[in-house]
Amino acid sequence: MFYVAPGNRSQVAVDHTGQQLRLPQEDWRLAEVQRLGHHVLSFASRDVSHAVLAFSDEAGEFLGWYVNLEDPPKPSPIGFDTTDHVLDVLIPPDRSTWTWKDEDELEEAIVLGLFSPDDAVRFREEGERAARAIIDRRPPFDEPWEEWRPDPAWPQPELPEGWDRI
Repeated sequence: MFYVAPGNRSQVAVDHTGQQLRLPQEDWRLAEVQRLGHHVLSFASRDVSHAVLAFSDEAGEFLGWYVNLEDPPKPSPIGFDTTDHVLDVLIPPDRSTWTWKDEDELEEAIVLGLFSPDDAVRFREEGERAARAIIDRRPPFDEPWEEWRPDPAWPQPELPEGWDRI
């Protein structure tokens, strides 16, 4: 598990004009951005092809669950690396249902050759399994994570010097 606070800085792919890219391919670079507005508690496992994000607004009101389909995280010298699978799952706070997010981007990624149609089938199967685990309150989602709050004394993290040269 890890926590991302409003105001944390991160690196995102951008084009030569500084426009953020959802599907970077050629001629892109990383640029620093500041995350605003949400507390994010993330659940990830080294052997699972998704992360589950629990979102709350700045006041602490729980907004819902977000399943980010991705490669299992691999340790790196500065944290963990993964590859996003573009397709995501949204689950409301009451866990009554779930919906796909970014199906159009997955189709575009297939056309661009970033993923295959077989990959898309696997991603969808993984998303359905993850959604069912949250809705059915399977561990660790049987705990009241909607009520979790970070320690206000935690400092804002910074990227270590030289992170981009590792």
